[in-house]
Amino acid sequence: MVKIVNATLVYVKDSENKKTLMLHRVKKNSDIHEGKWNGVGGKFEGCESPEECAIRETKEETGLDISDLKLRGILTFPNFLFGDDWIVFVYDAYKFSGELIDCNEGNLEWVCDFKILELNLWDGDKVFLQWVFEKKMFSAKFIYENKKLKDYSVQFY
Repeated sequence: MVKIVNATLVYVKDSENKKTLMLHRVKKNSDIHEGKWNGVGGKFEGCESPEECAIRETKEETGLDISDLKLRGILTFPNFLFGDDWIVFVYDAYKFSGELIDCNEGNLEWVCDFKILELNLWDGDKVFLQWVFEKKMFSAKFIYENKKLKDYSVQFY
């Protein structure tokens, strides 16, 4: 039976300096994202809403309290990990407070927006991040096989 995993992905934005907080996944054992750069986020807990999950996960991974969340899109990844289908709510956050902490999943770094697509990202991230930067609302499905992007489809709103 296919399990549905609900998760969030948050791009914390420093608009003044035109930078985005990125996580280089290099610390966790058996990490499917090992070596990749991602936004922050993670799986829903209990009866959380997507926004509650985004705020909690950002705090846990970065130490930052975020607000002014903007939903940019919903990603569907069929059969992504161990046969599970993932549904990921993608946000950017423009207001934050607090100090960065040491993240147990990887190294946090403020990256210039124009350099993000040069990072070691998942191939699908290179596609949908452009939509996030353009502030488009989207629903997209990305199909991966053996960690390689095979196909995607998108609907813009």
